Amino acid sequence: MTTRLPLVIVLTLVFASLAHAQTSATASPSPSPSSAPKPGMSRAQSQRMIIATEKKLWEAWKNKDMKPFRANIAADAVMIGESGVADKKASLSTMEGLACDVKSYELSDIKVTFLSSSTAIITYKSAQDATCAGQAVPPVVWSSSVYVMRGGRWFAASHQETTAK
Repeated sequence: MTTRLPLVIVLTLVFASLAHAQTSATASPSPSPSSAPKPGMSRAQSQRMIIATEKKLWEAWKNKDMKPFRANIAADAVMIGESGVADKKASLSTMEGLACDVKSYELSDIKVTFLSSSTAIITYKSAQDATCAGQAVPPVVWSSSVYVMRGGRWFAASHQETTAK
């Protein structure tokens, strides 16, 4: 059961990989929420950015690359898993210390729902062939991630997974 928390954390971190990397030790909080997307950014563009970020975070998890997670997770992010709730720092620390081997993954049934011009939820089904700390991760999960627009870019603010039946 504890193997899902790292996966949840990894996926949450996969959200916002289109931005420049932040330093983990001196990272300042992400900018305050803006009232509207970047000028000229349509909902379709925002949707494409959110989906691309989520996919990039999955690829980073597979490649054991923490930079996209540091760069694309909101400073005040909340990750939810079987072990409870974790902030960005704790989530990154757990991910860095957990040896995961991702052989393959596939995301399907992707849907982005905008709650406002600066908040969106992405939902999808993920199938993976992976182990973390020597334990198999659930082969199929339903995932949801919340994205927030800050300073003209989308950041992952929360992630949660439920094992599919």
